[in-house]
Formats: sequence, structure tokens, C-alpha cells
Amino acid sequence: MDARIPPVLRPDHPPVRRLSALAERFADRVVGDAEGIQVTGITLATADLRAGEVFVAVAGVNRHGAEFARAAQDAGAVAVVTDPAGADLAAEQGLRVPVLVVDDPRALLGAMSAWVYGTGTSGESGAAGADGELGRMPLLLATTGTNGKTSVSHLLEGILQQVGAVTGLSSTAERHIGDQVVVSRLTTPEASEMHALLALMRERGVEAIAVEVSAQALSRHRVDGIVFDVAGFTNLSHDHLDDYADMREYFEAKAPLFQPDRARRGVVSLDTDSGRAIAAGAGIPIVTVGTPAIAQDATAAAAADWVVTIGAELPAYTEFTLSGPGGRALTTRVPVIGPHMAANASLAIVMMLEGGCAWDDIVAALARDGGIRAYLPGRTERVSGDTGPTVFVDFGHSPDAFEKTLAAVRRVTPGRVLMLFGADGDRDASKRLDMGRTAVLGSDILVITDHHPRFEDPASIRRTLIEGARAARPDAEIHEYSPPEAAIVAAVGLVGEGDAILWAGPGHQDYRDIRGVRTPYSARELARAALRDAGWAVPEARQR
Repeated sequence: MDARIPPVLRPDHPPVRRLSALAERFADRVVGDAEGIQVTGITLATADLRAGEVFVAVAGVNRHGAEFARAAQDAGAVAVVTDPAGADLAAEQGLRVPVLVVDDPRALLGAMSAWVYGTGTSGESGAAGADGELGRMPLLLATTGTNGKTSVSHLLEGILQQVGAVTGLSSTAERHIGDQVVVSRLTTPEASEMHALLALMRERGVEAIAVEVSAQALSRHRVDGIVFDVAGFTNLSHDHLDDYADMREYFEAKAPLFQPDRARRGVVSLDTDSGRAIAAGAGIPIVTVGTPAIAQDATAAAAADWVVTIGAELPAYTEFTLSGPGGRALTTRVPVIGPHMAANASLAIVMMLEGGCAWDDIVAALARDGGIRAYLPGRTERVSGDTGPTVFVDFGHSPDAFEKTLAAVRRVTPGRVLMLFGADGDRDASKRLDMGRTAVLGSDILVITDHHPRFEDPASIRRTLIEGARAARPDAEIHEYSPPEAAIVAAVGLVGEGDAILWAGPGHQDYRDIRGVRTPYSARELARAALRDAGWAVPEARQR
């Protein structure tokens, strides 16, 4: 296993369950004897399996997990859960542990994990639930959408902490349990990891948890077994068409989060047509938020339950007013640039309200602190100092994200805007021409470089990005540099005082994926080094 991939987090004192009870609840049949065996966890992976856990073997693209049943047993697994084909493979290995046979183990993984860790809702988990012997589950807040879900999750965490809550976080960038920070593996962990993480957070006294939920998480059962207290929706734009046939299928992957088996209440942004469709099709109570200044339909956004009005926009913050029912209104600041970030912050505030936080407590905390206090790693993150070009590092990697972030940078930049970016290899290639087009239309200078080439030819990826840019602006100033270490040095040399660089794509990530190898890499540190070498003073790297 790659040493740079963080371990799965589990509760320090997991509940102890009876394997026979697990079998009775979930298994179609059992090979062997399940009586008298205790279970303390559940996992899909042999690499981090712990003694006392159940190994769930699912069919993969190339191999079946049951091929590793013997390895799981040797690592301390007390049982194997698999499908009929997996049971046949397990039988060939002469296992001593029982095999629980189910029709579709991945589809049951969330429910089994909720049962094992006692993280299901009260009365549904089959063990200690939301109000059982393990204690009440924390407030669960989920955010989905193409862009902004990581930002909303971190903003939720920040504002919750400002009102005095002990928080947990699961986002693309990081996992947080109180003050502990762990780099994330996936946007949303596998169901077994997700429930183990929730159990650990509950064990450590976390009161509210912000969870980023991707479309893939819903499609691939990663949040099964969880009913969120509040689900939030940001937007939907061109992305992930390597996983979904078209935008309709992509939309339909996200929509189930707003049904009663997934969430109790929803907060939906009306800034896009997709938000209005989510609200119309939801099976739970919905509250809406709109930002007319950036909405596809300003009239529809202005008719939302809560309306966001943009105030001052400066490199250090964006001011906004959130107005809602009963004459309630607050004016505050979010510590990043752009009206889209004010929209994200407003969505977070309304999600907290719907989750039971008091309006007066939120208003008082934001007034006391002079605005929202939150760190959004790699989300339009300013890494430069007070002199020289302003450099922002951002995780955005879709045309819509480029458009919104470039517009935000433009509004706070007196000089030229340089856009530096690359594209993922082995991911949705259909958006690359649009990425090039959007980038060149929103910038004065364009620098194309590499991102995660994976197993694709990086030169071919760059050619497509340049093709999209040239088609939109044949006379544009476009440069091509590889690798990105050279590109940022060149970019800094092309700009000066009063100008800005937006380096989109890497954001918070500390590696590049090159032919399956995670190569250490930090856009933030590379940008700071390039600025220092050019003679500009830069601030120290932020320590969380």
C-alpha cells in the first residue's frame, strides 16, 4: 500500500457485536459456524484489516475480493461476507472462518457497517442507534454539488466552531476529528470507513459533522446506512462524464440525497437550473437560498426563502448580506474572494439553522469575530504577500469553476490576470476543450501545464487544452510549460505588481499522480518558492 495514503480511522473502543446476529440479519446463508464469534469492525480492504473484523469481499473490475479471503483470515478476520461467486472462491482456499453469503455485498455494506458500529438512526441500526447505549449521534450535515461542496463543508465546520460546537469533517481535502487532521483518501470514504469514522467522532465527543457527499458516493453505496439531518445542494455543471453517460444521469445520481431514506431536511441553492430541479423533486422539506448576482435566473434566485446580496469584494474577503423569513438579516464576511463563496457561506448558515442552531447564536458569533473564521485549503487560497503579484491556488477543475473563480480574481485585481492550469488524465476528457475556452476567455495570459497525467500522455492533454483556448481566442497570449514546477516559475516571470495568478487544479493536494505513483508535490509551496526567487516577500505557510 502507498505509504502516502492515510490509514482508515476507527473508534478506539468499538462496540462488540455477535457474528451470529449479523448473519441472521443480513446473510442468505452461512458456510461454517457463526456462533460464539465476536465482531469489532468491518472492512473492504485486507491492507488495513484489524483482528476481530469482518472482511467484505466484493467483485472488482479485474479481480474478486474473495481471492484475498485467506489473506484476510491470516490478518485476523473473523468472517468473510461475499456473494455466491466469492463463496466459491473462498471455498477453494480452505478457510477456517465462516463465510456469510449475500446477493450483493457492496449494496449491503452501509447497512452492515451501521449495524456493526451502531451509527444508524435509532430503531434502524439493529444495535445501539442515535439514542442507544453508545450515545446520541452528532448532528449530520451533508453537502453535494459539482462545485462548492468542499468549501461549504469547511465553512460549516468554521461557523459551528464559532458558535462553540465540537466538530468533525469529512471532505475532499481532509478529515477532522476535533483538532485531529488527517489527509483524505476519497471525497467520500467507502461505507465501512465512513461509519467507522462517524463512530470515532461520536466516541470523541463530536457534536456536529460536515460531510462532503459526491455523486459517486451515492451511486456506489458509500453513504448507505446514514440518514443526514440536513442535506445541502450547491450546483451542477459539466464534470464526471467519465462516470456518468450524460448530465441527466449525473443529476440523477445526486438527487437521491434529498429523499427521506437519505436526509430529513434539505437546503438548496437556486442559483442554477439544477437546484430548482432538485427542490422540485425532493421528498423532504426544502428551504432555498439564492444569489441573484451570479444566478442563471436572477428572478428565481431572488424569490428564494433566503437571498444573498454581495457587498465589498477585496483580496482578503467577500462581504455579503443574508436576508430571510421574518425579517431576519445579517451582514458578514467570508475570508475568500468571490460571490460564489458568499453563496457557499450562506448555504452553510441556512443548513445550520435547519439543523437546529439558533439564529441569534450565529449572528452573535459572526459579529464577535468580525466575520466567518474558516480555513478553506486550496480554495482560492492566497499564498502571496502584500507586494508583487497576487497568487491564488485553487482546486477548481471544471469549466464552471474556472469561470466563477476567474471572475472573482478579476474583480480584485487592478492589473492583468494570468491563468495557470492543467487537466486530469484518465478522467472526464469531454470537458477539456471547454476548460481551455473558459480559461482563455477569463484571463489575459494563459499558461498550460500538467496536472495528474496518470497513464495518459501529458503532451496530448496539453494539446487539447490549447486547442480549446485557441479556438476561442486565436490571438491570445498562450504559453505551454512542463512540468508544473517550471510552469509556475515562468508564470511569475510573466507578471508583476498589481497582477494576479490563478493556479487552478492542484489546490490542497500534496502529490501528482504520474503513472500510478503519487509523487510529492505542493502547488502552494512551489508558488511561494517561485515568488521568493523572483524577489517578492511571501508569508509563511499556514499551520492548522
